[in-house]
Amino acid sequence: MRRPDLPRDCVGAGATNTGKIGVRPQRADTMPLPLIYHDDYSPEFPPDHRFPMDKFRLLRDHLVDSGLTTDAALLRPEICPNDILALAHDRAYIERYMNGELSREDQRRLGLPWSEALARRTVRAVGGSLLAAEQALQHGIACHLAGGTHHAHYDHPAGFCIFNDLAVISRYLLEAGRVHRVLIFDCDVHQGDGTARILHDTPEAITVSLHCEQNFPARKAQSDWDIPLPRGMHDSAYLKVVEDALNYLLPLYQPDLVLYDAGVDVHKDDALGYLQLTDAGLAARDEHVLRQCLGRDIPVVGVIGGGYSKDRQALARRHGILHHSAARVLGCAQ
Repeated sequence: MRRPDLPRDCVGAGATNTGKIGVRPQRADTMPLPLIYHDDYSPEFPPDHRFPMDKFRLLRDHLVDSGLTTDAALLRPEICPNDILALAHDRAYIERYMNGELSREDQRRLGLPWSEALARRTVRAVGGSLLAAEQALQHGIACHLAGGTHHAHYDHPAGFCIFNDLAVISRYLLEAGRVHRVLIFDCDVHQGDGTARILHDTPEAITVSLHCEQNFPARKAQSDWDIPLPRGMHDSAYLKVVEDALNYLLPLYQPDLVLYDAGVDVHKDDALGYLQLTDAGLAARDEHVLRQCLGRDIPVVGVIGGGYSKDRQALARRHGILHHSAARVLGCAQ
């Protein structure tokens, strides 16, 4: 664990933080929750594959059908340029992947069949997380209907993750001077190993990972703060860990932006999880994270992270808990 940075001298222990440097996030009464999505997110894909590629489209359908948003209200991102991807990834790796030239070993690590549509989806989704960050800095909160590809490493893919949107956002905003410190609060059931390794030498990006200890990846990285959890953990114990972590880390670092990976693979019905959270537990977790950030005037981005189930409709509803929770929290904050 790296030594935690001391809070900036210009922000006292009792002060609140802001989004863009010196600018308080705007939350106009008429501002709806910014939601980011693109039809590229669910390209044609083998229906029996372990990765549920159709969950992004089904999530969009669920949020529209539930009345949270309309398709026309969703913000559509641009493709992330290679120059921005290269802030967190090796240029040669970017070119290999985009040209369909991964080695056999990299294909095995990734676990996804290459296609032009998947390559386009991948860079579009990183663009979506960047757009979500821009919206959060402007409005205080935004949620992506994808994102959280935390197993992607600097020069290779892993665990269904190709390019690491969390690392790309962090490096981009820091180098542009848009923020001075970013905190990544990763609640996916698997450790954010790629994020930790890419950002290891970026002290302004704080990596926090709450994950099931006995789970993928077998070889863990070293985050700034690793919080390993035992298999079988239920709602109450899990929520206490989340609460304690936020109560300590947010005042300590006073970040200008929080990137929240709201993975639902902590759910009791997840195929790859090993924890025992319920729908109510997920909602309580998401609301608590978002309220803690907004209550301190810290802009927050929600990405959906991992979630795996053969029942894709149920999985989409599970992911949608984040967006419904964000809408409730935003309504209270206005």
